[in-house]
Amino acid sequence: MESVVNDSAVATAERHELPPSMVERMTLIMDSFGAPQIRLTLEDVAGRTNLPRSTTHRILEQLVHLRWLERNGREYGLGPRALGLGGREVGHGALRTAAFPLLHALSLRTEMVVHLAVLDGADTYYLDKFGGRAAVQVPSVVGGRVPAHCTASGKSMLAWLSPEEVDGLYRNAPAQRTMRSIGALDMLHQELIRIRARSGLAFDCGECFPNIACVGAAIRVPQGPLGGISLVGDLRAPLERLAPMVANTAHAISEKLMGGAARKHAPRFEPGVMSDTPQNAALSATLGRIVALGERGVWF
Repeated sequence: MESVVNDSAVATAERHELPPSMVERMTLIMDSFGAPQIRLTLEDVAGRTNLPRSTTHRILEQLVHLRWLERNGREYGLGPRALGLGGREVGHGALRTAAFPLLHALSLRTEMVVHLAVLDGADTYYLDKFGGRAAVQVPSVVGGRVPAHCTASGKSMLAWLSPEEVDGLYRNAPAQRTMRSIGALDMLHQELIRIRARSGLAFDCGECFPNIACVGAAIRVPQGPLGGISLVGDLRAPLERLAPMVANTAHAISEKLMGGAARKHAPRFEPGVMSDTPQNAALSATLGRIVALGERGVWF
């Protein structure tokens, strides 16, 4: 009998310790998502907030319905409304912090300009730029925007959106920025298929800025592309040989952001060397065709 009384007293005390208002409980749950890329299960959120599982589930589902959160299978993450209230900027800061040492090292190793970018609608938005004095020769600017379909980093990110999402971004035909830019939606979809076929590597040969070429790869998390990087040179730069370094750098940034979980989602390539794995053999063959097309001035 004494045990039953004690258990009842503990349960009553726990109920009194819960935040008294729904707003406080919702705030506890929202605070458990520290960054846009974080994905948590119901059990994770209940553990972080010390709320009852049933209460946590009910509030999570209400937040999903109101678009403060989004649910993918058993996992929850910040939704469009939360990201629109500054979460995007928080995510940009985390992305820049994770990417900085790796992109700085890539720039030093190649002695070329490196970009870090994100998608902003149908635009590529530059978050960072590396390259020392060489960066002055590339007309991109941090905080600047250019059409995503004209850049290697932009196309690498677009490639991991659904065709319907791409159609939603380009309700009108893509605008040509240079004579080499993609100018039709069906051509853009064909290019994105090719990018996915070569493990996410994208190329830009004078499509955004005349006489400038880039190779890019997306920084991916389970919910999609979080950002993109690109290595920049002139039209004669050996970008096809440097492409594996770009792929590995993007993958390493993804691993940092996801705590190593990215290893399950993408292959790794030996820097500057094509090994004999099936993935690398296919990539090598694809890059050979790209080089041949580039030499003839045909890129689509």
